[in-house]
Amino acid sequence: MVTPDLEAVTGRYLDLIGRADEYGAVDLVLGLIDEGVPAEDVLLRVVAPGQRRVGELWASNEWSVAREHAATAVSERVVAAVSGRVRPAATRGRVAVACADGEYHALPTRIMAEVLRLRGWQIDFLGASVPGPHLITHLHQTGPDVVALGCMLPTRLPRAHATIAACQAVGIPVLAGGAGFGADGRFARLLGADAWAPTADAAADRLAAGLPSFPTAHDGPGEAEADLGGEEYAYLTRHRADLVARVMDRLKEAYAPMGDYSARQLEHTAEDLGHIADFLIAGTYVHDAALFTDFVTWTCQVLAARKVPAESVVLGLGAFRDALTDCPHARALLTEGVAAAQTCCADHRTETSV
Repeated sequence: MVTPDLEAVTGRYLDLIGRADEYGAVDLVLGLIDEGVPAEDVLLRVVAPGQRRVGELWASNEWSVAREHAATAVSERVVAAVSGRVRPAATRGRVAVACADGEYHALPTRIMAEVLRLRGWQIDFLGASVPGPHLITHLHQTGPDVVALGCMLPTRLPRAHATIAACQAVGIPVLAGGAGFGADGRFARLLGADAWAPTADAAADRLAAGLPSFPTAHDGPGEAEADLGGEEYAYLTRHRADLVARVMDRLKEAYAPMGDYSARQLEHTAEDLGHIADFLIAGTYVHDAALFTDFVTWTCQVLAARKVPAESVVLGLGAFRDALTDCPHARALLTEGVAAAQTCCADHRTETSV
């Protein structure tokens, strides 16, 4: 058998999902399986990298939101088709796989669920945004050996923390996965998860080796975990809507001299301000400046691809800082965010002048 060049196949797969060709994409991956390519390789070396490329193309403004959504929907159907074609017997324990409450990017977690299933685990895939109380009810009803909790956005970390604690309270360990827990898993450790895995195959290896991998997870909350949240986090969460409205009013005043342009610009500003508030809240919860500054840098890059100057981010962050006179820690995060955005401004000016 000739082993297919899966990197080249991924290019064909991306073309198919980019044209929303569901039948073509399904036929491609099922054809690979029929040729003897392991289903796990199909998921991790074709579907997953293809989907990552979809996100990159959206971020660079080469693909519209509609095209990105259509491609993602096709990938979801492809994963379902692989699941229907390859049905291994369950030879290991039972795993409840769920996305954290508020997390709607379910495809990476679904791929992890399918890889675990291919490795012999009995899988209950509960889907996107599973509220903690409903997950706990499921655990009581089914008694799995472990919960695999997916979180792609760090803004979901406070809810993920509550879910992790609730699962452990009923005696079920938690394996955390997804970019939201940090590239190095630092937030999974901070929130008290029993283990963390950066990829779906690593999650399968971790489960096969046994839990936990964070030896002190059940010795009671450590100093860092006990310090999560705090008064500023509670204030920001409680007053989020009012804060965004006040910042929006400040920006309207700042944009007023710009005339008609300001009206068009402000149509998108409220949503952007909401994201800033959510990442600020998350950064305050875990006391991690890099969580916030990484988001600011990414936002500047996405906006630059859409010809929106990073100076608008600097202005928005400054308005947040001015509004939070009684939140020193949040103001410190915003100051670092302003510095990150100003660096992006300088970099963009350098690139455009070359």
